Amino acid sequence: MNEYLKAERSFRRGHSCGNDMKQRCQAVVSEAVRKDLGHTRVKAPVTIHYAFYEPDRRRDLDNIAAVAHKFIQDALVGCRILENDGWQHIRGFTDVFYVDRHNPRIEVILAEEGDRNG
Repeated sequence: MNEYLKAERSFRRGHSCGNDMKQRCQAVVSEAVRKDLGHTRVKAPVTIHYAFYEPDRRRDLDNIAAVAHKFIQDALVGCRILENDGWQHIRGFTDVFYVDRHNPRIEVILAEEGDRNG
């Protein structure tokens, strides 16, 4: 989140660097979504379970999760996996955090209503 806010406050040639950052991140997420889910459509409502694997413990947990939620959910809508990211489509989130120095990543599970296992 701190990196994103810093980019949002930076301007290059009259436009926000934050938007560039968001577009790049969403492109990476969209590629992964298309690879893993193809043309799957998820029935609303869902709970989204996030597992964050950071290379170290330097960043605050809320800074990691906040911007990731936004970028990932926007990408899920953009790829038409979810119809929307509002209250009717997303019931809530869970976040867990780990350290994996060799393979930092974010794993996401979409659990449809009534699906207890995710």
